This record gives sequence, C-alpha cells and structure tokens, in this order.
Amino acid sequence: MRDYDMPDLRTVPENRVRAGLQTADRFRDAVDVAALITLLPGLLRSATTYAHTANTPQAWSALADVYSTVYWLAARHRWMDMAELAVTRQRWAVEQQPNPVAEAFSSRDRAGAYLNFGDVERGLVVVDRAIAAAQSAPLSAADRDLAVGILNLRGMTLAGRLQDKTDGKREAQRHIESAWRAAGSFPRDVDAHGLTFGPQNTFTHVPATQVDLGRPHYALALTDDLGEALEGLPPTRVAPTRINVARAQLDLGNRDGALGNLSHAFDSAPQMARIHPMGREVLRVLASLHRRANPELKRLSRLSGIRL
Repeated sequence: MRDYDMPDLRTVPENRVRAGLQTADRFRDAVDVAALITLLPGLLRSATTYAHTANTPQAWSALADVYSTVYWLAARHRWMDMAELAVTRQRWAVEQQPNPVAEAFSSRDRAGAYLNFGDVERGLVVVDRAIAAAQSAPLSAADRDLAVGILNLRGMTLAGRLQDKTDGKREAQRHIESAWRAAGSFPRDVDAHGLTFGPQNTFTHVPATQVDLGRPHYALALTDDLGEALEGLPPTRVAPTRINVARAQLDLGNRDGALGNLSHAFDSAPQMARIHPMGREVLRVLASLHRRANPELKRLSRLSGIRL
C-alpha cells in the first residue's frame, strides 16, 4: 500500500488482474484467510500497475476492490492502522476516474472503519452523504439500488451500535426499509466489487441489527428456518449470522441453541469464527455458564484457541 503511486515498469494484462480478483473473492467468500493473505500483496502490486497504465474507471475500480479486500482482512483481525490506510487508498483509487458505484462501495468501507473505531455517529454521516450522492448520480435504476442498498446495510449496522437506542431504532428502521426497497430490484443476490447485495444478504443484516438494539425476540422471530434462509450464501455471510442468532439465544437463556448456532459458525467458516470478536465472546459466556464438561465446548475451545 505504500507503493500506491509507484507502478511497476512491466505491463500487467487486464485478464491477470481480473483473474486475481476472482480468486480473492473466492477466498473471501470462503473465509480462507490464510490463502488471502498470501494472494493480496502480489495482486495489489499488479492492480496498481494496471490502473496507472490503463487509467480507465474500470481499472481504478479494480484497484479499489483490492484495497477493499485488504480492508476486510485487516478489519477481521483488528489491524486498525492497516484498515485505516486501506480505506484511504481505496477512496483515492476511485477518485482517479468517475465511477459512482465504486465510490458508494468505498464509502461503505470508510463507514466501516468508523464502525471499527466505535465512532458510529460519523460513520452514519458518511453513509448518508454517500446515499445522497448515489441517488443524484447518473446511474441506471439497478446500479442506483445496488449502491444505495449496500450503503443501507452498513447504515443499519451502525445504527444498531448507537448508544441512544431510541435513535438507534429509528435510524435502523430507516435503513432497513430502504435496503428492502433496493433489494426488491434483484430477484436473487448479486455479487459486485467483492460484496453481495440482494434479499438474502439484506436478511442477514437485520437480525444482527436487532440484537445490537437489544431486541433478541425480534431477531429470532425473523425466520422459522434459519438454514433455509441462509441456503446458498457464502460462509462469509453464514458464519456471522449464526453468531448473531447465537447472541440472541444467549440473551434469552437458550444455551443449547446458542451453542448449536456457534458450532454451525465454526463449521461453515472456522477461520472467521476463530477471530470473530462476538463469536469468541459467545464462546466465553457459554463456557462460564456450563458447570459440567461439554464435548462440543471443548471442540470449539480447541478451534478458537480459547482455554476453558
């Protein structure tokens, strides 16, 4: 990332960058963190060279997508300096050529950095400004809904973390309703810029927000069949949803249900569950509540590295 303005002298073909991005997306969806760490340095250097050489909106957007993945990786590990630098470089990349959709996605990640640092109020300001920009940009209806919808998902997460839960419920509801309207343009989820948007991914964000707002009953009432609701989604979405449902169940005293969903999270994305702060917290609470040996808790303890 330090070499953001220092492309290599050799030419990098577009197909190499596209193939690298597809591989990165595959690793990210599968939450194969180890493989992603190995891939990203070379991909970032190639995408940097390609963007400077081609100098098109698509080329700069591809570079921004690599920075977005760097941010995702850094945020998962709480490598906060790296996360902050990644979103700064991502924003710089999309500003090199006009690209309203890529700008919306970069604002989504910038707001995520505010979320990571606990400054949710300013994160919401970033989201609302970006939504206003996307709504006034010369975009097709589908691209506008994609841009606005992905920002709404970040907005509802931020709103759930507001200290004033009255404000949080109001802001969350605004973003939830807008996200569902935008998702109505897509019969099924679509992949764009390394992220997913559509009805299913919108659903996964709603229970998480309700748990953050202190409404576990609302979260658990959203579906009678969680497995069916998550069917077809990548592990990067399945695992956090299972963890959030486990949080709701734990809040309501359902230890067995919470343990079951936490186990699902570890089975679907072990590398994410191992480093996910809320997943680790659920495991610690479950361990403290069980007064007898539990084989499944022992298994999760080994996977997570948390000693019981």
